[in-house]
Order: sequence, then C-alpha cells, then structure tokens
Amino acid sequence: MPANQDMGMAFVLVQHLDPDHKSILNELIQRYTKMQVFEVEDGMKVQVNCAYIIPPNRDMAFINGVLQLFGPAAPRAQRLPIDFFFRSLAQDQHEKAIVIVLSGTGYDGSLGVRAVKSECGMVMVQKPESTGYDGMPRSAIATGMVDYVLTAAEMPAQLIAYVSSTFGKPLSPMTVDSSVAKTKDELKNIFVLLRNQTGHDFSLYKFNTINRRVGRRMGVNHIESINAYVELLRHNPSEIEALFRDFLIGVTSFFRDPEIFELFQEKIIPQLFDNKLPGGAVRIWVPGCSTGEEAYSIAILLQEAMDTIKVNFKIQIFATDIDKHAVEQARLGTYPAGIAADLSPERLSRFFILDASGNSYRVNKNIRDMLIFSEQDLIKDPPFSKLDLISCRNLLIYFDPELQKKIIPLFHYALNSKGFLFLGPSENVGYFIYLFSTLINEAKIFQKKEEVLSVNPTVSTSFLLQPSEIGLVPQIFGSIMKERVLQVREITEHTLVQLYAPPSILVDWHGNILYIHGRTGHYLEPAPGEAGMNVLKMARDGLRQELTIALRKAVVQKEPVNHHGLEVKTNGDFTTINLTIRPIPISIPAASATHNLPVGSPTISETSTLYLIILEEVVATANMTVSANNEKNDIDTKASADANTNTGTDTDTDIRILALKQELWEQDEYVKTTNEELKNINEDLKSSNEEMQSINEELQSANEELETSKEELQAVNEELSTINAELQSKIIDLSRINNDMNNLLAGTGIGTIFLDNKLSILRFTPTITRLINLIPSDIGRPIGDIVSKLVDYDGLVVDVQTVFDTLIPKEIEVHSKAGECFLLGIRPYRTTENVIEGAIITFIDISQLKRTEEALLASENGSWQLLDALPMLIWRCKSDGLFDYLGKQWIDYTGVAGIEQLGYGWLEQIHPHDQERVSEEWGKLHPVA
Repeated sequence: MPANQDMGMAFVLVQHLDPDHKSILNELIQRYTKMQVFEVEDGMKVQVNCAYIIPPNRDMAFINGVLQLFGPAAPRAQRLPIDFFFRSLAQDQHEKAIVIVLSGTGYDGSLGVRAVKSECGMVMVQKPESTGYDGMPRSAIATGMVDYVLTAAEMPAQLIAYVSSTFGKPLSPMTVDSSVAKTKDELKNIFVLLRNQTGHDFSLYKFNTINRRVGRRMGVNHIESINAYVELLRHNPSEIEALFRDFLIGVTSFFRDPEIFELFQEKIIPQLFDNKLPGGAVRIWVPGCSTGEEAYSIAILLQEAMDTIKVNFKIQIFATDIDKHAVEQARLGTYPAGIAADLSPERLSRFFILDASGNSYRVNKNIRDMLIFSEQDLIKDPPFSKLDLISCRNLLIYFDPELQKKIIPLFHYALNSKGFLFLGPSENVGYFIYLFSTLINEAKIFQKKEEVLSVNPTVSTSFLLQPSEIGLVPQIFGSIMKERVLQVREITEHTLVQLYAPPSILVDWHGNILYIHGRTGHYLEPAPGEAGMNVLKMARDGLRQELTIALRKAVVQKEPVNHHGLEVKTNGDFTTINLTIRPIPISIPAASATHNLPVGSPTISETSTLYLIILEEVVATANMTVSANNEKNDIDTKASADANTNTGTDTDTDIRILALKQELWEQDEYVKTTNEELKNINEDLKSSNEEMQSINEELQSANEELETSKEELQAVNEELSTINAELQSKIIDLSRINNDMNNLLAGTGIGTIFLDNKLSILRFTPTITRLINLIPSDIGRPIGDIVSKLVDYDGLVVDVQTVFDTLIPKEIEVHSKAGECFLLGIRPYRTTENVIEGAIITFIDISQLKRTEEALLASENGSWQLLDALPMLIWRCKSDGLFDYLGKQWIDYTGVAGIEQLGYGWLEQIHPHDQERVSEEWGKLHPVA
C-alpha cells in the first residue's frame, strides 16, 4: 500500500501459524510498511491505517469494532481460522467488509467468502498462477463469488479504487442527487434488462436489498451514476449475469440456527409421520434452497427419526431455486471440508464421505436419493401441492410486503391439512395469521388451519374453503353416512326433538341431501333432468330462492338463519311455512373419512359442518307476512315498522308497495347468491387448474432430475469404461511382465523360493525341485514343513529368521545327495516403499565351478614340480616382499627348510652391499602409492 497516505482502512492478517512456536510475523511485517503493526491482544480496538496480526494458537473474531481472541475449538488439523474471522467480519461490518485470499494450502476461507458476499462485501483473490500454494485461492474462486482475481502487485491500486468509488462519498452511489422515488424509477430499467436476459423479475424485491447490491456492483466497476451503470448493463451481458448472481447470494449452512433445528427435530419431525402407514409418502418443499445445505439437513433429521422408530417412509423433498449454478452444486452433493464446523462428528461420519484428497465431503447416497433438485421461480411458476412441510427460511426477508402477500397464501394452498410452514427467525406470516396457527413462535413454525374464513373487511360476506373440501359430492358424504347412519340418525332425531320434530332435511354446504325426516312432499319435488338429491334444485316455487339465500348465509356466518311466512306453491295452492336452517358441527373419524371412497376422491377433513333445514307449517296472514318482512329486510325497515304500528289505516296501495319491495329484495338476494355460486365454481376450476399445474411442475422436476441422473450415470459409465480399459491394459502389461519374469527365472537355472513374513511359500521356480520336494499345492505351507534333498544342512529356517532379524543377506555353500554343489543365498524381500514383506531363497549351481577350481589346483601343482626340476634358484614373493613360494634348488642352496623361510622377506637374503641398489630397482617395479 502507498506510504504516507491515509487509506481509511485497517488491515488484519490471519495466517496459519505453528501453534507451538512464537510468531515473528509482527517483526517481518514492520520491515515493509510504515503503518503501525500489532500482534493482536484480546479486546484490542481496531483503528485505521494500522495492521493487526493474529497470534499463534488462537481463533479471532471481529465484534463491534474490537478483535476478540478465542482458544481453538477444533483439533489442530481441522482448524479454519480464516473462515471463522471472515464470518464474524461480515456480520459486524456488512458491506464494509473486504477480504483478500492469498497463497495458501487447503480450502480455508471459501465458506467465509460466501458470508462476506451475502452482506454485500467485496472479495479479492490472488491469481493461482502467481502463488506458491494455490489451494486456498482456487477454493475461493470455485465459489463463483470472487470480484477480482489479481496478482499481489495489482491489488493495491484496485483496492484503493474500489474503496474510493464505494465509500469515498457521504452518500451511497444510489442516492447521490436523487430521491428514493427517483432511484426506484431508475431501477426499473435494470429490472427490465435483468428480466429480458434471465427471465426473472426482481421488481418486488425489497428496495434496500436491491439498492445495496446494485451499489456494490457500481463500486466494483468504479461507476458513480446509476444511468452510467444502466448503459454498462446494456452493452455488457456478463455484467447482467454478475448482478443476477449478486442478487441471489444467500447465507446457508448445515443446521443453521442449531437451537431452532433442535426444536424442529423434537416437536415437528415426529408429527410428519403421524397417520402415515409404513412406506407412505412424506412430501416436503424447500423453496430457495440455494446450494442445498438446508434441504440435506432436513433429510438427515428424517433419516434419524426413521432409524429411531425403525419404520421406513418414502421421503420426497423438492428443493428448488432460480440459481442454476446453485442447483447444480446441490445436485452434486459435494461440499468443502469446512462443513465439519457445522456438523457433529457422528453425523459427519454417518451421512458424508470424505474424498481421497481430504478437501471435500460428498453426501451419502441414501440421503441424496431423498431429494429432487429443480430450477423454479417461486414468483411465477406453479407450486408443488399436497405437502406435509414447507421450509422457506430466510427467503421472504428479501421480498417486498406485496410479494409476501402473494407467497403466503400460495404456501397455504400447497400444504395438506395440518401441514407445517417453517420460516426464518426474522420472518412471519404477518397479515395471513388467520391462515395459520403458531406452533413454535421462537422457531417460526406454523400449522395450516383446518377451516378458514376471510377476514378481509372489504368482503365481509365472502368465505374461503379448504382445497380438500372443494368438489364434495353426495356420493362421498353418502358413503360416509351409510357407515355412520345410526350416529347421524341419533344426531338428527335429537335435534328434531328439541325443535318439536317438524319435517326436516340434513344437507351439506352444497345442499346435497344426506337425510330426510318427516313428510316433505309439500315442499320438495324431483327436479327434471338427471336424477339427483339436491335440496336447492328440488325446492318448490316460493321456497327455492329463500332456501338458497338462507343456506349460503348459514354457511358463511355459521349461525342459524330464520325466514318466516314463506308462501310455497303446492298442487295449485299455497302453504305458509317458517324456514329455519341450523349449522350442526359433526366429527368424522379419520378412518371412516377415507374408507370405501373412490380413488381420487377429495380428502374430507376430520371436523366438518352439516346443515339442518327445518320446514314448519303455519297459518299465513298479511300481518305475519309484513312482520316477517320487517325481520329480514333492512331496506324497508322503517316502512314495515310504520305498517305494523298503523295497521288499521293501511291501504291496498301500501300493501302492494311493500310486497313489490319484498319481491325486489328477494330477487336481488337471489342474484347475489347465484353470483356467489358462480364465483365458487370458478374458484373450484382455478384450484383444479393450479393443482394440475403443480402436478405438471412436479413431473417436470422429476423429469429434469431423471435427465440429470441419466447424464450422471452416463458420465459414471464413461468413467468406468475408461477405468476398465486402463485396468485391462494394466492386466495385459502385468501378464506380460509375469511371463517375462517366469521365463527369466526359468532361463537362469537358479532355483528360487519366495517366502512371506510367516515363512510360508508364495511361489517357486521349477529348478528348485532338484533340491526341495515342492509341488504347486505346497504354496501357502511353511518352508519348514518341506523335505529337502540337501546333505548335512538343516538350518534353513533358522538362517531365514536370522536374515529377517538382521536384514543382512547370507550365503552358504551346500551339497545335494546327488553330489552337486550349490551356493545358497538368503535375502530380504523389499517393496518399492522399502517395506520388508518376506524373503527370497536362491540356489545357484556351482558344481562346475568347483570342478574347474580343483582342476586348476591340480594344474598349478604340476607347474611347481616342473620348476623344482630346473637348475635355477627360484622363489616367489608377494607385493610386500614376503615369500609365498620357494623352489627346491633355493632350499638346497640356503640349507634352510622352506617352511621356516615362508614369511621372510627376500631383501634379507641379498648381500648387505647390494641391498640398496636392489631395493631401488624393486621400488621402480612396485612403486608405493
């Protein structure tokens, strides 16, 4: 960094240091900078234009502008101090965090890079080609979240430029000379460019989140105005892709928020298996799954639960995200070895496999098979349906409230009855609390309510029915009631006794007749067309409209509805009746709710409501009719009251006006009811269409997963084919080498035995059978059990053991019973790794060599006899001048026996006058080195 310049930055160096030795890094750094350099002490406050060095054998965190030291929690070989510091820095400094990954081995820092990017920080990495060790830089680059890849020499200028453009002004680049409203308008151009290239709409994401991410990309590109950045996007599709990736960055890890996951495991996981038969399906959706850690965490909890109860279920976890790269990584199921910090050793060893390099873990196959990963846009694509659980943690916090209002009802629709919704710690169902009941508030776990009424004040009379209740038909309730006919009859008769038992009809909320009490022929008649048992269609004139209106009110308000003085046309005459409809809650056991129903029938909730229609005949009078109108109609309340108080003065005209108003009100109510029915039918069709879209989405996801699996299998097959070809080649080479070795050993004529460490025979050459009685079946037997053909030698086992103990080769001359002479050699068997794995015993035939030696000795004796016969003084000496042979003439001449002269020097035999001269001549012939 430039000297004598206020950078406005503090530097913290986190390095892998030897925990057992004092670091001199502090002194080394001071030689290369004019900044103050400190070795960190616990609680040291960070100041700008200073450098701070981590001390040995410590983990370090950045908390509230202070460096805190901790004893290392992980074992020595598993410590990740860089990840630990990066994460704390991101949480404390947010977008002001800047991290630089330099030369280093391993993968430390790659998980911390994700945390920094999620808070809109900046990441810079040294070019791997310029490093001494490229493990850490390559791991960081592999995350796809690096802003700059530079050599160390290029970093200062880029760092200064980034800080100057991003933090050099009092306001962020997005708000300089611009109001928030204007900025939002300018962002629309960016949203359009993003939507055109990626197909995804970010206009309903939270403004502050988008503002920060766009501002960060402007800082990376050293752009100060949003209009200039829009121009860059228009001419640079790669920058659109980079901005898109920045929008998608999210922090995720295995079992994030461990305390919440413990509550989830204890309270919710067991309920997912309630009322499920062994082998039944448990369906879960994880939208916004990112790289899959949360989805895999849930799968692990489910597997542990199944192991505990010793019952298996079919687990289907649909994990979706709009980030293609994240989904691909999730499908691979491979994660850096740093995930060991988030997982217990038991789960790590049970559900993950460490690769050969030791740098990554792969999810176990039985966990991987539970999940289906797919690209899906939660905003525009159809949801999955019939789900037992939706886990959408830390995704809604990025959505604008208007978008959240669309997503929460979508989740409600997708869940089964009593299904669970699992949100992040900062998320809630908000306005839609009437759709869900809160199970665990601190964990943000909700459960779908059974029956839901709308609380929208603008639609006070509307009602919302469960998807499971849509399309109920008489046959369904009929099949239930046939089994429960005694119970239904008891309920009906008990209610009728309380109301003096007039003619009554028990119906469902559609008006389908379930039970009839008494004679109802005066009020109902079969409807023309297809046969059916719907009370609304069978009602006679004068009753049909009022009955339709009253039933709808009873369904919506869940309260009794009364209509008095109805004139029902019966066989050319009119009968006056009072109509009462009473809701009757009825509990249906779960077993009978699904027993004997046709395949594909909708599920009936355990608690439903039936409706009892009571038709009570009364004496009809004009005054009673007017009084009844007074009870029903708010429009003519005052007119009815006047009529009731001034009965004596009413004229026929007044009565006619009241009757017309009453008829007009009834027609208006009938139209409203008809419209409501049409709306309900449209809702049914819409729900059916959405369900079909959901099924189609599931099929597409499954097809995509199958395609991916097919590609993976093809890749594995190609890899296996390549490995097989290599193995075949190696087998051929090995067979050739084996043949060469066998021919070499047989061709040398050397008998050889290979032993293992237990002195058992591994293999032998055919020549050895001349000396030791060996056959192929002797392989594996101890060498001491085999009978040999050697004479006067039985110490083979002892000698081999001695070579094992001393590792010194040994050679012994032995003889066979056939009179042959062999040189026995014993040597340790060493591998290429210098490991002793046995011994080699060789027998080299030296019989011919011995015979030649004997012949030479005999020939030499004959030569000496010839020399003794010559009339000359002959002797022979060694290079040291000592005699080793004396001729007979010399011995006779000196008169001293030859045995006495051997060992004497020849110089002593020379006359003293001649010794000097002769010695010089000898020296010329035999110079001393």
